[in-house]
Amino acid sequence: MGARVPLTFKRRNAVNENWVRLPILTAIASCLMPVTNLYASDSTGATIYAQHCANCHGADGQGADDGYQQPIFGDDSVAELASYIDRKMPEGEHELCVGDDARLVARYIYDEFYSFAAQQRKGLVSVPRIELSRLTVEQYRNAVADLVGSFAPQPRPTDQPGLPGLAAEYFQSDGMNKADKRKLERIDRQVDFDFGDEGPTDDIAADQFCVIWQGTIHPRHTGDYEFRIRTPNGVRLYVNCDPSRRQGSLRDDSSAAGQTALIDGWVSSGGMREHTAKVYLLGGRAYPIRLEFFKYKEELASVTMEWRPPLGVWSTLDHHHLSTTDAPRTFCVDTPFPPDDRSRGYERGSAVSREWYAAVSEGAIATANEVIDRLPALADLRDEKDSRREKVVEFLQRFAQTAFRRPLTDSERSVLDQMSTVDEASDEAVVRRVVLYVLSSPYFLYVDLTPPSQAPTAYTVASRLSFALWDSLPDAELLAAAERDELLGVEQLERQARRMLADPKSRQKLQGFFAGWLEIGQRDLAKDKDLFPEFDEAVVADLRESLEQFLDQIVWSDASDYRQLLLADYLLLNARLRQLYVVATDDQDGDDKQNNIDAGHFVRVEIPEGRRAGVLTHPYLLSAFSYHNSTSPIHRGVFLTRNIVGRKLKPPPVAVAFNNEEFPAELTMREKVTQLTRDAACASCHAKINPLGFALENFDAVGRWRLTDNEQPVDARSQYETATGQLMEVDDATDIATYAASNPAAHRAFVLQMFRYLTKQVPYAYGAETVSRLTEEFQQDSFNIQELAARIAVMAAGYGQKR
Repeated sequence: MGARVPLTFKRRNAVNENWVRLPILTAIASCLMPVTNLYASDSTGATIYAQHCANCHGADGQGADDGYQQPIFGDDSVAELASYIDRKMPEGEHELCVGDDARLVARYIYDEFYSFAAQQRKGLVSVPRIELSRLTVEQYRNAVADLVGSFAPQPRPTDQPGLPGLAAEYFQSDGMNKADKRKLERIDRQVDFDFGDEGPTDDIAADQFCVIWQGTIHPRHTGDYEFRIRTPNGVRLYVNCDPSRRQGSLRDDSSAAGQTALIDGWVSSGGMREHTAKVYLLGGRAYPIRLEFFKYKEELASVTMEWRPPLGVWSTLDHHHLSTTDAPRTFCVDTPFPPDDRSRGYERGSAVSREWYAAVSEGAIATANEVIDRLPALADLRDEKDSRREKVVEFLQRFAQTAFRRPLTDSERSVLDQMSTVDEASDEAVVRRVVLYVLSSPYFLYVDLTPPSQAPTAYTVASRLSFALWDSLPDAELLAAAERDELLGVEQLERQARRMLADPKSRQKLQGFFAGWLEIGQRDLAKDKDLFPEFDEAVVADLRESLEQFLDQIVWSDASDYRQLLLADYLLLNARLRQLYVVATDDQDGDDKQNNIDAGHFVRVEIPEGRRAGVLTHPYLLSAFSYHNSTSPIHRGVFLTRNIVGRKLKPPPVAVAFNNEEFPAELTMREKVTQLTRDAACASCHAKINPLGFALENFDAVGRWRLTDNEQPVDARSQYETATGQLMEVDDATDIATYAASNPAAHRAFVLQMFRYLTKQVPYAYGAETVSRLTEEFQQDSFNIQELAARIAVMAAGYGQKR
């Protein structure tokens, strides 16, 4: 076990002039002369430092030619420093600097050398500022969708809640009139029927009949969705079209309200056919879906509707993703964009490249085409030709105001008037010109253009708040509050933030945060088929769904308790996952549960004896941080160290690849990793990493519980030295989860990552104590994740204003 070195120097490397960090706590300890009670109550950390440390480290911690030349620099808190000095320093004479003396030295070192303000004073870090930030790709797509959607006709309000599945109407056909007589209305949980040579019901003749399924689809992720219809009969599928209920007859020569079908297999040949098509959808939104089916004189009738989501597999589209509610069409820009910068661990709109601007232009053109195609509905045009242009101009003014998130200036109105009143131009040409102008404007493409010296308007605050929680435009209620100047106080902002958290867009935003925090991303979970034959693409898709449902249940519960993300002793499993991950002794009523759940339904399964600890031991993450044929304590340990426990790791001095074939065949994975990392250059970091990684060795490469590795008993026990220098006995993942759930450094790391993801900014730009303040409030709020998100959004919107 390598000794922990919480204090470090920072100096320029003589070779490449880069800043490097070197251990210095031992150096400081060597300068600390015996400190006794002779100077206790009236001493200060500065006095102790000046008398016993300055000769080696310089009066201002800048280093000394005949001592340690590196400036003092470190990351630990005052409490961590004091605890470590109290227990460890001076080396060999720990009792000489304890209690108040240790706290005095720690406070002085922190204030003068460690704190962010001290680093700024000494030029070790640049002064943080709120950066000018364009929309990220996700923000751009969301903003365009909500911009166009704000003018779309909305479904008629109803008191009836949506139910899982699709609303189905069954008709007896009469020649070309497929929907001649309605015979049955019901809710179907999925479309997967084999009618054979009979009718759907006793009173519907088998020779010719029709069924219309209509409702809403709820995709979770953004990307391309594939739909597949299997049938020997006639079908049309509409996805994300302007919805309309059946009007008149459903005929062979007409489709739903003149819309273009995603799949058009209306002309049947009697043989089984498979129709496939793809559509781009934004995650976390609701889209109208309609399937029309008919049989006419064919011998047999059947129809199955399937889909394949991004990162998913083909499966029956069922009630878990369908509802009987109505939803308007949502315009989804599918223009390819260059990826956003992720160098800081989160996507941000920093670069404006030629490729990005070309994509913005293409997106604007696509949006203009969408607006032109739907202009009668979006602009609420009537047949009166005399007032048509006037209504178009009025619509374009409102379109620009919504895009800019504020009232238009007089000069902007003048420009739009000139663009909109060209006599010889058609309405379509005017719309295209204005839409391209608006969507190319920096007032649309940038979240906030307020100069640093200027106070934000209420509309600016509304925009900051909406992009923090929704990655999109303010809604009508938020803009109305801005118009009334009701967004300039913290309490007013908090009320709006809590309201906005109830919107599905907030769920989508936080889902993105957790994907980043847990590093879910686009990880390859493929495993050796000989070793893990059951672990296929369907299992991977189920595991991701299991993890996301687990996160949703905790985050959107009343408690919304961060600690339960770490401490939960259960998994959400469907039938397929139960077969792979539940040991027979784990769940006494397992057989009954197994028989009563379908492939897409996830139920809570309690795991006994501390075998599961929230996200730490979820099979998706255990599989993600493993090799294709074995576990990886290093990958798992690095993830736990950085993301869960909240400790920083320096890049390895030398990258050493793990090559399983280089080790004796009889060794366990723990023994191999111990050999690989025992070099002195590796020991300091792996003293943090390995104990955490070893604690997960009871889980194999696909996250199943095991007792042996390479036919030897698994040893998951270790001693872990905490950031305060205390030795902690670690027997399993539960010990790590319990430690992290009560560890301020873990809380701080969680707050820091959420702040950066929600705001796309560095938190210290809002004040040196931003993260500390939010962490304290997070703890006071019983670690409520929703409250934390609201507080971050409010702080970003008001630039850190205090209560």
